[in-house]
Formats: sequence, C-alpha cells, structure tokens
Amino acid sequence: MLDTVYNDLKSGYVPRWHADIIDPEAAYLRPERCTLLVVEHRGEIVATGAVRDRGPQTPPNPRWVADRFPSGTTAQLCRIYVRPDHRRHGLARRMVRALGEFAVRAGGYEALYLHTDPAVPGAEPFWRSLAREVCDERTLPGGGQGIIHFELPMPGIGGRDTPAG
Repeated sequence: MLDTVYNDLKSGYVPRWHADIIDPEAAYLRPERCTLLVVEHRGEIVATGAVRDRGPQTPPNPRWVADRFPSGTTAQLCRIYVRPDHRRHGLARRMVRALGEFAVRAGGYEALYLHTDPAVPGAEPFWRSLAREVCDERTLPGGGQGIIHFELPMPGIGGRDTPAG
C-alpha cells in the first residue's frame, strides 16, 4: 500500500490520509464490518484491497457526495492496488468481487463506494469498466481534488444503478 502512495500517487505518506496503511489491524481487521485482503505470490505481497465502514468525508469531498454515501450504510472500497507486474490478469476484478461479497455478508450496507485518482496508471478505465461515475471532480469549479467518485452495484441485490460497460 505504501508503494501506491509513493510510486503511483506520488504524494508520499500523509498521516491524515494514510494512517490505515501503518495500522491496518485497527483500520480493517478489528472492526467487524471492515476487512483487508492481501494477495501473496512467491512470498511477495502483490495486491491489496479493503472495505471501510464509512463513506467519504467533507471536506475534502463535495458535501453532496458525502451526503449520498453516509458512514454506517456505505461500504467504501479502498487500498485496491496490484503491483504493476501482476496487472492485467483479472486479480483486481476478483478482489473487487470478493470485497463486495464481504460487504453483503457483513450486513447493513446499502452502497459500495470508492474514489480514485485518475493519475494512477490504468485506474480510471478499470473503474469505469466496473462502476458508475457519481462525480468527476475535474469538472467542478476549481477542479476539487481531481478525483473521481464511483458507485458499484451491491452483489446479489443490485445497486442504485447498474455499472457502466
């Protein structure tokens, strides 16, 4: 996960955004309705993905996006990362499916939400193939944070809308 913030996002570690990376047990393993998946290949972690039990916060996200995806009823997919040499083999799609199924089993979630930085190689087309865009901040006055917010259908029950493509 640190590879992502240093190599793909180029932000480096920012405690207020990335504290969950340093303490994944507190963020994903102890809370009942959260989880962290880790894929290992030949002793190396090659992919991660997680579910948080909270929606986007405002600020920095637009108020209407935070209102649409409230904490408690929103399963936020996050930290989905596949090392570059393991991409394009369906690993991320399988991980997203497993995380969605976890959210259904955990109960109480009404929406699957995520946001992505379109500067990350391959992120935008990947998410557009699975999810429906809710807000592209690049189109907002001032550009917001420049991220794109998406909603995925809940497995087995559909979502508010069907995914694109």
